[in-house]
Amino acid sequence: MMVEQEGCIYCEAWDREIGPGFPKSSEGRTAPLLRVDIDGPWPDGIALDRRPTITPTFILLRGGAELSRLEGYPGDQYFYPLIDGMLTDAGIAAASGKAGG
Repeated sequence: MMVEQEGCIYCEAWDREIGPGFPKSSEGRTAPLLRVDIDGPWPDGIALDRRPTITPTFILLRGGAELSRLEGYPGDQYFYPLIDGMLTDAGIAAASGKAGG
């Protein structure tokens, strides 16, 4: 899940640098992106450790429960390695294919 807000320059950078390729990447196939505005509405059945206060925040969910999160956008060269680490730490193998699209 990506928590975002209108006017967020870091969300716009992610959209420009990562967004187009994310659905085709192994990470995007493994953890498809659900985009949510920081002010809601929030999807039913989501259980977060705490309410996000930074945008973008990327939250890895399983069955609606938060497994881990990445607060902020670290740039295109660090995003995929950090997401891969989140998946690995959660015991989730990325779908086959090239990491990072």
